Amino acid sequence: MLDKFLFTERFSFSSTDSVLVIGLGRFGTAVAQSLVSLGHEVMGIDTNEERVQTWGHHLTHAVQADASNVQTLRQLGAADFKHAVVGIGDNLSASLLAVMALVELGIQDIWVKATNTEHGQIAERIGAHHVVYPEAAMGERVAHLVTGKMIDFIEFDDGFAIAKLQSPKECHNLTLDESHVREIHGVTVVGVKRVNEDFKYAKPDTLVLPGDLLIVSGPTRNIERFASKSVIKKR
Repeated sequence: MLDKFLFTERFSFSSTDSVLVIGLGRFGTAVAQSLVSLGHEVMGIDTNEERVQTWGHHLTHAVQADASNVQTLRQLGAADFKHAVVGIGDNLSASLLAVMALVELGIQDIWVKATNTEHGQIAERIGAHHVVYPEAAMGERVAHLVTGKMIDFIEFDDGFAIAKLQSPKECHNLTLDESHVREIHGVTVVGVKRVNEDFKYAKPDTLVLPGDLLIVSGPTRNIERFASKSVIKKR
């Protein structure tokens, strides 16, 4: 729903999991649309009228307003939100002022997109609870995927990762109990996906066949070593 902001207007949301998204660029709209698809109410705010017009009909509310102004946010009902995402990436000052305004409103869960380490560190010092570096994170992820040894890869802050990869030859025609993957490689097979079959959570007696896809978890280095043994399909 597209709304023109009036200083007398205040929006209300029925769910405590409603999310305020500030900045409707590529990152902000991707987050906002994903939240909507998950069933959350989302109010998007951007100073750019064209962005608001473009994305307004995809969100619960979209407002053209200055999110660095705490009074403006308060009049919009931003203080009622538990979660907020600051996705402003092209204006460091605007991003940090928006964080400061959200902190002043007492928002409990503030996420900030940072373009560099300095941006992220300042955001944390003034009150942001979570800082994400999407460009850096994507670069690291692509680095793990580019050789073809992994099909998908997600790494967490503590050096722990989850990956999807082709099953190594040493696991073929053996159960997980027989191949001793965890003992030998220090990774845990979470599940197995076979062509034309549903995903199955892994058990000790799960049989691994050639062509199976494995979902594995464990320390990043261990997963990288295990993936190096996987059967790489020709592209």
